[in-house]
Amino acid sequence: MQANITPFFDVATSTWTYLVRDPAGAEAAIIDPVLDFDPASGAVGHAGAAAVLAAAERAGARVRWILETHAHADHLSAAHWLKERTGACTAIGAGIEQMQATFRHRLGLDAAEPGLDGRAFDRLLHDGDELPLGNLLVRVVATPGHTPDSLSYLVGDAVFVGDTLFSPAAGSARCDFPGGDAHALFHSVWRIYGLPAIRMFLAHDYPPEGTAPRAEVSIAEQRAHNSHIREGVEEGVFVAMRRQRDAGLAPPRLLWPALQVNIRGGRLPPPEANGQRYLKLPLRTD
Repeated sequence: MQANITPFFDVATSTWTYLVRDPAGAEAAIIDPVLDFDPASGAVGHAGAAAVLAAAERAGARVRWILETHAHADHLSAAHWLKERTGACTAIGAGIEQMQATFRHRLGLDAAEPGLDGRAFDRLLHDGDELPLGNLLVRVVATPGHTPDSLSYLVGDAVFVGDTLFSPAAGSARCDFPGGDAHALFHSVWRIYGLPAIRMFLAHDYPPEGTAPRAEVSIAEQRAHNSHIREGVEEGVFVAMRRQRDAGLAPPRLLWPALQVNIRGGRLPPPEANGQRYLKLPLRTD
């Protein structure tokens, strides 16, 4: 049995969110939900997440899981907002604890704050875990490299790969974040290429102007035509390319706001004494 998959594209962050349903049952999972955020005004909204939730409701599906492929650095997660409205379990790779420790320190956050450890999520996932979804199973595949908590989710003939790979023209994920590793990414990609999957669903697409973003690409197309890692590309060549490319990349535009929310499982920072919530920005003085 194959999952019913509905993609939703967030134009502001070029992010794909997926509603994954068991067509024979009444359960659904939401993968990589996006919280609307305007960095200039600080305004937070929920229109994108509400559209995904409305689609689940129209289909008569109860949202059982809210799944993150990793702690994203390019958009804020709507996982907590959706959890409050559905009662669904939030889940992410167990490597999130490493990410939380790293960025808690870098941002000078209170280590005693509830939710700044693995307990910000209902489930910490490990390679080989299986999550029931009606008559389907979601299989957890550890795919570190971009980040230490990166996972892919295998559902039937479909695999959701997070940032590990982009469309064939765009190539692969950067590996210069703390805990990133180009060697690990190479092996993760080849593990994905060997899965019993046909369809690959991407977390982002950055199409040329005038072309539509792609949510789905075949495993066969990636293996044959991915611009960074395909048949015949050796590990050393890939790692050298990846490191050279990463050295010239700018930080993601929403890096610090995204991480402060995402390591908290989609929760906003707690209000301060005046009742206002704030996002921190570490300054560079060199």
